[in-house]
Formats: sequence, C-alpha cells, structure tokens
Amino acid sequence: MTTPSAHMGTMAVHAGQSPCPTTGAVMPPVYLSSTYAQQSPGEHAGFEYTRSHNPTRYALERSIARLEGSTLCESSDASFGGFAFSSGLAAISCLLDTLTAGDHVLAMDDLYGGTHRLFRQVRARSQGLNFNFADLSKLDEVEAAITPETKLLWVETPTNPMLKLADLEAIAAIAKDRGILCACDNTFATPILQRPLASGFDVVMHSATKYLGGHSDVVGGILVTGCPQLAETIRFHQNSVGSILGPFDSYLVLRGIKTLDIRMRAHCQGAAQIAAMLSSHPKVRLVVYPTHSSHPQSELAARQMQIDGTPVGGGMITIELDGDLAGCRRFLESLDVFTLAESLGGVESLANHPAIMTHASVPAEDRAALGINDSLVRLSVGIEDVRDLIADLQSALEAI
Repeated sequence: MTTPSAHMGTMAVHAGQSPCPTTGAVMPPVYLSSTYAQQSPGEHAGFEYTRSHNPTRYALERSIARLEGSTLCESSDASFGGFAFSSGLAAISCLLDTLTAGDHVLAMDDLYGGTHRLFRQVRARSQGLNFNFADLSKLDEVEAAITPETKLLWVETPTNPMLKLADLEAIAAIAKDRGILCACDNTFATPILQRPLASGFDVVMHSATKYLGGHSDVVGGILVTGCPQLAETIRFHQNSVGSILGPFDSYLVLRGIKTLDIRMRAHCQGAAQIAAMLSSHPKVRLVVYPTHSSHPQSELAARQMQIDGTPVGGGMITIELDGDLAGCRRFLESLDVFTLAESLGGVESLANHPAIMTHASVPAEDRAALGINDSLVRLSVGIEDVRDLIADLQSALEAI
C-alpha cells in the first residue's frame, strides 16, 4: 500500500491494495464466493458471508477511502472509512437510513434528478424525513434554512446540471458549529479535483457509475467518512439493508480508479478548450463552466478545484442554446462524436437534455426557477481528441 503522502496519480493506482499474498496477483482477485469456510463456529479468516464481507469490495472501499483522505482506511477490521453500494442512490439511501423520522435535511436546490426524487417522493413519505431545498452556494441562505431539527446538510458541488459551487470550508464550519452532519456529493469533481473531508465534511458520496468507473460499464455508489462512529453506523446499515456492490462490479470500479488521475486531467483540459469555443459561438446564449471567467463563482472554483495546484473546472459543461426545443433537438440529433445519452463521466463524450432526460422528475416550476429550460444541454466531455469534439459541436450547432 502507498503512504498517505504519495501523489494522487500514484494513489489512484495503488491505494488500498497490495499483491495477493497467495499468488502474487498484482490486481486484487474477484472473489465470487458467497460464503466462507469456518474452522469452528465463529472462527474464520475475517470473512463469513459476502453481503457482510468481500475481499474485492474491501479493496475498492480501501482505495476510495484513501483517495478521499479518510484516516480510517488502514483498519484491519470492517470499520475502515469507505463503503461500496449497488448504485449512487443506494449509497445516499444508506446515509438517510442513519437518520430518524422527523429529522430535517437541508439540500442544495440544484441536484441530480434521482437524488431529488429520492428525497421528495420516497423518503419524505416512507421514512418521515423533512426536506427543504435552498441555494447552498449562498451562505446566508444556508444559515436561514437551518432549523433546530436539521440533522443533515446535503451538498452537491459542482451541481447537476447548473454547475453551481458550494464553499466547502464555510459550510462545514456552519454545520460543525450546530452539530449537523454534512455530506458532499463529489461525483462531478472526484477526489482528484477536491477532497471535502479535508475541508471539514463528515461524509463524501460518489456515483461510482460516473468518473470512478469511467467506462460506462458499471453502476455503483460510494460513501466515505473519517469519523469512526459514523463508519460503524454506515457499515451496520450497509450490511443490514444489503444494497452492497457485487464483487465483479467492485473489480470494474477499482480498475477504473487506476486511470482516474490521468483521465481527469484529460477531461478538464478538453472541457476548458470546448467551453472557450462555445462562449464565443453566436448560437450559444450561455456557457456554464466553473473556471471560465463568466462563471459567477470562478474565484471559488479556482481555490477549491485544483490539480497539482492549478485551477481546473472539471469535465462537465452546461450550455443554453439560442433556439427553442425543436432547435435543441436538431442540435442533439446532429451530434456524431458526442452520444446523446444519460449519465456522464465516461471516456466517451455524452450530451444530455436535462429537462427531458435526467431531471424530468424535478417539478417543472423548480426546473424553471433553476434555469433548466428546453434549450439547456449538459455536456460530459470525454477523452477523445478535443479537435474532433470541437468540430462535432460546431457542425451540430449549424443545425439549430
């Protein structure tokens, strides 16, 4: 295993892993066994049943815990700080399971549509939790929306799809002063760009389906914490509810993480060039990219999202086209290198229409308030040659 002082590129390849002691295999083996032999009742090698314990999943959980900076990831028992689930929503659900009916959750107003649906349409009813949504990019709104019953602050930064930023250190300080758990969906940035635990957050969540897996071939979710008591609680609920990530999917995410650092550099470099091109195109009304000078929080982005000390904006771009829904459809249907599809964060570039696709479950009035209109397009910039991506977008824009 690598030391915590290793650079992120080295950590991505090696963190939480070591050659198999039996065979010397460099890549952690895929342990498909559902159960494990015991020498005597209760006497075993640390593994009883794969829902509870699995060596392949443990390797992934140690890896992402180390990358996110959890100090628990070297524990030899089951309480280390990373936890892998069957999807990102399963990971969020597990964290919600640690709350009690009547608790209040304050969430960012601009959220992944599935998270919004889980909060408002499922857990408010099934668990009796109270949810409110506010613009957590504005600290005065954070302060104003907290109630005596608030037990969790749920933050996305950058948000999906409007790419708003939340000041991690400031929000963590507010939560700590009030004894409130604070969690960050770090899917868009990944630990390569920002590490919320280092800013004082209690929990980090990832849709491992996206950048961690990186190849659009696996669905998974991750929670990471540096708090021993919370780690024990999450592990208990993970095992009790059973929404764990399977061994082969754990292997796929772990394989993807090995190239995470180099992929994120390519995503960021390509996206920055594309955002610059789109910002001067006559058929684009608005370009939203965190480190672009037009972004209202570009200074925060420069301070909070970095690779090797250099500000980076990530691989996501949101644009508003100068046209109606019909023109937007023509643009999306004319793309060739970009694929019209849901999801994001893979090596291939994707285009998405949030209002019809990923955020259709968000009430229309909420979408309108956020600016998610019929002309809005979300781009996930892959690692193809940026010249081909720019040419593809320029050609499709002519169809509007």
